[in-house]
Amino acid sequence: MADRSVTIAEIAAEAGVSVPTVSKVLNGRKGVSPATRSHVEQLLAEHGYQRRRRTAQRTGLIDFVISSLDTQWAAALLRGAQREAARLGVDLVVTTTDGRPVGTPDWLDHLAERGSDGVVLIVSRLLPAAREELARLHMPVVLVDPVGSGDPSVATVAATDWAGARDATDHLIALGHRRIAMITGPIDQSCHLDRLDGYRAALQRAGLPFDEALVRYGDSLVGGGLTHGLDLLAADRPPTAIISGSDEQAYGVYQAARRSGLRLPEDLSVVGFDDVELCQWVTPQLTTVRQPLAAMAREATRMVVDLSRDASTPARRVELATSVVVRESTATPRD
Repeated sequence: MADRSVTIAEIAAEAGVSVPTVSKVLNGRKGVSPATRSHVEQLLAEHGYQRRRRTAQRTGLIDFVISSLDTQWAAALLRGAQREAARLGVDLVVTTTDGRPVGTPDWLDHLAERGSDGVVLIVSRLLPAAREELARLHMPVVLVDPVGSGDPSVATVAATDWAGARDATDHLIALGHRRIAMITGPIDQSCHLDRLDGYRAALQRAGLPFDEALVRYGDSLVGGGLTHGLDLLAADRPPTAIISGSDEQAYGVYQAARRSGLRLPEDLSVVGFDDVELCQWVTPQLTTVRQPLAAMAREATRMVVDLSRDASTPARRVELATSVVVRESTATPRD
C-alpha cells in the first residue's frame, strides 16, 4: 500500500542523501550518480511516493512570499495584497524567507501539493532551478522590486526608484545643500541601485561632484542608519543632508544625529524612502519619497490572478510613480 504521508525529507534521510538530490531524481534532472538514483527510486517505489502535481483546477490560493514581516514596509505591502485578494475572492498563503533565496525543493513541494494558483514574490532572489520548476508546473509568478535586472519573461511590479531619488536630491539642492550623503539599502537589489543612480544624476545635473566618501551601503534597517550615520557625521567634512534608502533606516540617522549633538533640521536635513507610518510618528516628521507600496502589492496580486485565469496573458513590467513628501526634517543648511 502506498505510504501517502511520507515526505521527500524522510526519503532523503532514509537514503542518506540531501533533499535536493531526491528532488533531482523525482524531476529527472542530472547531477545524481546511477547508483544513488537507483537507490532513491527504489525507496520511492517502496513507499509508493508520487509527487502530486498542481491541479489543473484553480484552488483560489495565492502564495505571498516576503523576506520578513517585522517592518512597516512589509506590513504595507501585505495589507495591499490582502485587500486585493479579498476583492478578487482568493486567499493568501504568506511565507517569510528571512532573507534566504526562494526556490528550495521543500518549498516547491509544498507549493505543488497545495495547488496554489500563483506566487507573488516580494524582493526575493528566485533560484534559477526554481524558475524552471515553476514554469514546468505552469505556476504564474509576479516579482515585486526584483533583485537584479530580472527576466523579461517574468511579470514584475516596481516603483520609479530612479526618479524618486533624483527628486529627493533635487529637493535638497534647491534648499541650498551641497554636501549630500546617501545611505542605500541592500545594493544587490535593483531598486536601491536605481536610487543611487538617481542621486548621482541629480548631483551631476546641478554641477555638483559625486563624492564616494558620502555614500554608504546600508541594510534598510534602523541599526544600519545609526552606524552609517555616525560614521558620516564624524568625518572632517560631514554632510549637511542625508538621503536614506528607507524610512526605518532614516530613523537610525535621526539617532546618529542626536548622539552627535546635532539638531534636525537646523544642523542636518534627512530624507527617507517609502513613506511608512513611522514618518509621521517621529519628531521632526520625516520628509520622504512616497513609494506606493500598497498599490504595488495590489497590482502584483491582480496580475498573478489574471495570469492564473488566462495563461495566454503576457508578462508585463509595471512601474508606479513615486513622489517627494516634504515634511519637517529638511530645511536650508545652517551655513
